[in-house]
Amino acid sequence: MADHLRIDTASLVIAAPAETIYRAFVDREALLAWLPPQGMTGELLEFEPRPGGAFRMALHYDAPGHGKTTTDTDVVESEFAELVPGRRVVQLVRFRSDDPAFAGTMRMVWDLEAAQGGTRVIFLAEDVPPGISKEDHHEGLRSSLDNLAKYVTGN
Repeated sequence: MADHLRIDTASLVIAAPAETIYRAFVDREALLAWLPPQGMTGELLEFEPRPGGAFRMALHYDAPGHGKTTTDTDVVESEFAELVPGRRVVQLVRFRSDDPAFAGTMRMVWDLEAAQGGTRVIFLAEDVPPGISKEDHHEGLRSSLDNLAKYVTGN
């Protein structure tokens, strides 16, 4: 049970205002452009950016054999639990999988804080399923944060 209570974190200072970064979370096209980590592409199946609204995305691996829903896809079902413009996005995420190691609900918190040179984006994932390796998750988080920085700064 202790593994199921794992918390993973990552952060990055991005040279952009918090409001610009926040908009990248609640705009359909923006989210598709930056959220999928390197080696994946995304497809939004449902997107209602409001508290209680649904957010379903299919993440397709470039190389098959890694998926949890199918051999090349992870379907992520989540809900926007909290949206505070310019400050915070909280999502409750459920992965579709027959493997119990990937079952449960992961809480993802994205906080935006003023920092020298821009905005610090702090990502916190609570109750990470034990089937997601810490190394793979950290790599994915870093990739998404780097994608977000490139998207909002145009670099």
